[in-house]
Formats: sequence, C-alpha cells, structure tokens
Amino acid sequence: MTSGGGSVPATRTAAYCLCLDDQNRLLMSRLTNVTTRPGAWTLPGGGIDFGEHPEVAALRELHEETGLVGRIDELVAVDSIHHTIKHADGRRQPHHGIRIVYRVEIVGGTLRDEPPGNSTDHAAWHTRAELATLDLVELGSLGVKLAYRE
Repeated sequence: MTSGGGSVPATRTAAYCLCLDDQNRLLMSRLTNVTTRPGAWTLPGGGIDFGEHPEVAALRELHEETGLVGRIDELVAVDSIHHTIKHADGRRQPHHGIRIVYRVEIVGGTLRDEPPGNSTDHAAWHTRAELATLDLVELGSLGVKLAYRE
C-alpha cells in the first residue's frame, strides 16, 4: 500500500467482442452507475475469471450483457490503459487495464439487456452516424476505429 492512505495498484485483464451485423452496425453496451462512466458506451465484454481462457471470457461476457451467442473469428487488438479510479469512499487507486479485443460473429441468441445491478443496462446495434453522437469510453472509441479501420 502506498503512503498517505492510497490504494494498492490494480491490474485487470478483460476480453471484449467487436461485432458488426449485416448492416455494418457495431454492437455496444451502455454502462451503469456501478461503473466510473454511467451512461457511456463500450464494447461488450469484461473481466477474465481466474483460470478462464480469454476467448471463453469474451463469449461469456457477450452473452451475459447482450443475450447473443458468438463465435471468435480473430484476435484484433491487445490494448492497455493506465488511469486512476476514484472509489465511492474517496480513495484513489492506480489502475492498469489490459484489454483483449476479438472480432466475433453472432451465431445465435436474442438481443436483450443485462439484468439490473450489473455493469451494463442496455445493448444495441449502432450505425457509424449514431456512434459519432454517443458518449464513448476509450475502449468504445477503439472499437469504432477497429471496426471501421479508421
């Protein structure tokens, strides 16, 4: 632990899905107030459980957040971000996020929202024009760049 009441730095490795439909719309999930950016949009995905393969985690998170079933097509990016998280109790914690992004084809399921109390509350397909108007977290912006090769 750092001096002055600081927090131990944390590293989180997570896996995400980059999904385009036949109309070239990108699948996104909206964050809730249990996150640091409620109302902002990101790629579907999340933390990898201990011992879980990243591909399995990405597909599990896709289904949890959207109700959709996917198949991994390819690894498209490994991204890293460093920032400080401010906790509800005022503590600040250095955070290093390692994000693995897969291109995923949707092969089943029905689009739905994640149940209340989770990190996302809405999943939707968005056109490029719609994406330009949304509040995107950094990973959401990365997803747009990767999806449309900007």
